[in-house]
Amino acid sequence: MRKKIVAGNWKMNLDNSQASELFNQLNKIPNFENVEIVIAPAHIYLSRFSQNKSNIILAAQDVSENDNGAYTGDISSTMLSSINIKYCLVGHSERRNIHKETDGLIFKKAKALLKNGITPIFCCGESIEERNNKQEYETVRKQLSLIINNLSEDEILNTVIAYEPVWAIGTGLTASSKDAQLMHNYIRSLIEKKFSNNISSQISILYGGSCKPDNSKELFSQKDIDGGLIGGASLNADSFISIVNSF
Repeated sequence: MRKKIVAGNWKMNLDNSQASELFNQLNKIPNFENVEIVIAPAHIYLSRFSQNKSNIILAAQDVSENDNGAYTGDISSTMLSSINIKYCLVGHSERRNIHKETDGLIFKKAKALLKNGITPIFCCGESIEERNNKQEYETVRKQLSLIINNLSEDEILNTVIAYEPVWAIGTGLTASSKDAQLMHNYIRSLIEKKFSNNISSQISILYGGSCKPDNSKELFSQKDIDGGLIGGASLNADSFISIVNSF
């Protein structure tokens, strides 16, 4: 059975006291047997949060492709592993677009994480121009090509995929549940074609892009949508808890 996951990406938000307050509020969420609750706060909070007994699983927002060395400002997967971080985002559209990260670099980051026992949450998704030109499937296929064609079975089984249409991130626009399901099914079919139905049926695929309490239940009811990567709504405890309760 695939894992259900609701992951909150806090991005570059919240000062120290605000982050602590939100973390403490989320700590009141009971342990759900069938849903993993994940948050990705700014890197500077990870070590402190990791020292708390909590039902919340921690993720990093980014990682270097290198294990160590003269890379000022970077954080390695070995560092994250040393404080028991379980997940890390790679390939988020803001990293692709603002920091010009390439598919090749993102693949190296995913490999570094897997080598150090951390599950990458591999983000993919098309721009509004690509969707309007009916290129959304080809765009996502290209973004996923390196991980699908170069990871082993064990590695792909330890990878989570997050489909985030770029045009829906932070805009208030959301893919319809039908469109989201079609893309999730397509992603699963790509994995099945390379590996097997048995493998593809075990991969968690999350939806992101203005996922909120008023649409999460419908999205999560779709056959191939296994949860969400939540942006703005994850900064409000009540909203995030409501999304968790959508399953």
